[in-house]
Amino acid sequence: MMDPRLLYTVHEDVLAGLAGHRPVLLHQLDGFIDAGQAGRILTANLIEQLESEVVAEFDHDQLHDYRSRRPAMIYDTNQWRSYADLQLRLHKVTDEHGEVFLLLSGPEPDVQWERLAAAVIGLIEVLDVRLTVTLHGIPMAVPHTRPVMATAHATDTELVKGYRSWIDRVEVPASFTGLLEYRLGQLDRKAMGFAAHVPHYLAQAAFPEAGLALTRLLNSATGLAVPVESLGEASATNMADINAEMAQSTEVQELVATLEQQYDTMAADESQQVPSADEIAAEFERFLAERDRTEE
Repeated sequence: MMDPRLLYTVHEDVLAGLAGHRPVLLHQLDGFIDAGQAGRILTANLIEQLESEVVAEFDHDQLHDYRSRRPAMIYDTNQWRSYADLQLRLHKVTDEHGEVFLLLSGPEPDVQWERLAAAVIGLIEVLDVRLTVTLHGIPMAVPHTRPVMATAHATDTELVKGYRSWIDRVEVPASFTGLLEYRLGQLDRKAMGFAAHVPHYLAQAAFPEAGLALTRLLNSATGLAVPVESLGEASATNMADINAEMAQSTEVQELVATLEQQYDTMAADESQQVPSADEIAAEFERFLAERDRTEE
């Protein structure tokens, strides 16, 4: 493996300011499963609402398959006007109480996963990160009219003690964030994450309620103070729009009513888990196929 440290450039002045903080690292990368844009909404809220600085910039040109995922360009009349630069960055962020944490955000790499994982783990060691956290959304057969469920996972079961497990053993396509957590576990480092259950019929749209739920889980699990007010407002507006559309379709009302009944039964029965492994794998495949068709 080539030296992982050659994958990134560090801003030394910002790095020096992290000494002694033992921060939490949040990683949320675009390009794989993120139903309802839950993780993306959370990340955008962080950058918009909190003070941040770039700690390190990764050479994403080495990590991206441009022919597989082509960045957008704007052509206007007779000129190319813009190009969507791909940026994978590690940010230093300060929460509402003045606590510093880290955010790794940008496109998920297409290649060199192990090398990038080694690079991130190297930074985790240098920065003395105490906990690594990832958050995203997954499509599930749940209604939007009930509180958002979430599946918790961790390298140490003590980290998710008190969080209910909704999913049993399942095989799904790999992701870089999943690989990073797995490698951290092999090194006995603390890492965890939450997957918000997004109604499958809203998986392709923005669903701020899931981003709000993930932010609250992040604050609860880490002690950080990430603001939720703007997410709450966006969620209320979005819910009103969804309900207005639902009121126009008897078929959708019947679907939601059925999901509500299933949700209430599962919430009341501690012995039930949802859904089966085959159902989860099938839902993931449908989500990926639909996303690929949309991108085409």
